[in-house]
Amino acid sequence: MTQTLTPTTAAPAPTPDFARAVLENVARVLVGKEAVTRLALAGVLAGGHVLLEDAPGTGKTMLARALAVSLGLDFQRVQFTPDLLPGDVTGVSVFRPQSGTFEFVPGPVFTGVLLADEINRATPRTQSALLEAMGEGQVTESGVTRPLPAPFVVIATQNPIENEGTYRLPEAQLDRFLLRLSVGYPTHEEEVRMLARLQTQHPIATLGAVTTPAALLDAQAQVRAVFVAPEVQAYLARLSARTRTHPSVTLGAGPRASLALQGVAQALAWLAGRSFVTPDDVQAAAPGVLAHRLSLRIEARLQGVPDHAIVTELLKAEPVPAELSAPPAR
Repeated sequence: MTQTLTPTTAAPAPTPDFARAVLENVARVLVGKEAVTRLALAGVLAGGHVLLEDAPGTGKTMLARALAVSLGLDFQRVQFTPDLLPGDVTGVSVFRPQSGTFEFVPGPVFTGVLLADEINRATPRTQSALLEAMGEGQVTESGVTRPLPAPFVVIATQNPIENEGTYRLPEAQLDRFLLRLSVGYPTHEEEVRMLARLQTQHPIATLGAVTTPAALLDAQAQVRAVFVAPEVQAYLARLSARTRTHPSVTLGAGPRASLALQGVAQALAWLAGRSFVTPDDVQAAAPGVLAHRLSLRIEARLQGVPDHAIVTELLKAEPVPAELSAPPAR
């Protein structure tokens, strides 16, 4: 049985209280950044990690801190530099002469939200120290595997303009980030509001938690239960497949990207108060999920073709399903 299920014919329910409280709390710190905050929260709800790529001073670090505080998660920040070692992130075993044994000292990765600030300034060796933590939620040191706390989120930042003293993130690591987002500059009106609000004290100093880690885990379970019609799954799979045959792309999005696209679309549907995903959810998620997973041909890079423009082109070219299977009766 199929029926038309679109945002125009199925009125969305109000945003869940959990999400509304978090979004409003973050808005106290970041003025006019509701759209990127919603996408970043969708990434967390989908159980993934977020890469914030933008010029300095646009609020990348503040968004990470505000999300961590609002969600009631422990927060650790690591400033990535060329001399940072893998053990500085994951932890090391320290010899204790008194007992004659080695004791593991956990690194900052053992937290709820890890801010990897300017991640592309560390060497590939140190960057790779995050792969196991991001992919499997655990750290292996001296042959011992230690689980990380749940929930665990990495929010990394990088400046895409500056190349001096930086190391390009390898494709394997980029693929571990569920979303790549840009905070962007504020409008004139938003900047004036920001100046007035931050004149005497920064709101982050008084920002408090509006939910708990347990509530976040429950919300993540609800997101995974959001219905995705077979037609929508076929639609997002076709989008991923199109990236692999685009003439400007040497390496397109893999199956992990399709899973990520489905997860973020489910989170966006849940944030909109719906129990099912629409093609609009997929389209809203696609640029942040797919663009950073594309390896462009040298000709496209020399011509300055942005990866997100290719995703926009594919979204326009791929036919959108008009009718979707109804969610199963409960």
